[in-house]
Amino acid sequence: MIKLIVFDLDDTLYNEFQFVQNGFKAVAEYLSHKYLIDSKELQSKMLNILNEYGRGKIFNVLCEKCGFIEAMNDLVFIYRNAKCKLNLYDDAYYILEKLRYNYKLGLITDGKASVQWNKIKCLGVENYFDKIIVTDDFGRMYWKPHEYSYKKMLEYFKCEPQEAIYVGDNPTKDFIGARKVGFFTVRIIREFGDNMKLKEEKGYEADFTINNLKELINIIQLLHLKK
Repeated sequence: MIKLIVFDLDDTLYNEFQFVQNGFKAVAEYLSHKYLIDSKELQSKMLNILNEYGRGKIFNVLCEKCGFIEAMNDLVFIYRNAKCKLNLYDDAYYILEKLRYNYKLGLITDGKASVQWNKIKCLGVENYFDKIIVTDDFGRMYWKPHEYSYKKMLEYFKCEPQEAIYVGDNPTKDFIGARKVGFFTVRIIREFGDNMKLKEEKGYEADFTINNLKELINIIQLLHLKK
């Protein structure tokens, strides 16, 4: 019988691009005030740089193009700590409300700890989950696909692996550790997102694939019938 359902955060429960846009807005407002340049123009430049170069060097390229003299660490800090209102996907809100009173719910998320906790706070989802694990709190070596966080979830709830489901979107890391530990695994593939076209590692494919979190209800019912 399924007792525990654990979710990934970014692009599983909400569109992570919201956070990116809010971070860009915070940096643009800072630079706009300092250099007297329109903040919306700067946001547009950052989005264009993201599309052209990807993540990692956005602020370096922006400063080079605009002639800004800035410490990258300062801009990254502003970006990471932007205060914002993030919104769950509609189906995420639905499924969390649907499941919260009948199952134990957990959250496992990768990324710099301060950033992920900021996202969690901005989303206001703490009350949905009985246990939240930000893997970076244990150390970078314990980020997914390491199985440590999955084991910690089972230990916390005194739950057997076959009583647990893990739901994520990134096939290169989400299901490897989960399957090694023995979770049932569900991959959500949304219409938009960074990971929608990624291929799953052979031997660690998700047990189920869905396009909407509401479909979890059918999977849970199916797994109950198998027991």
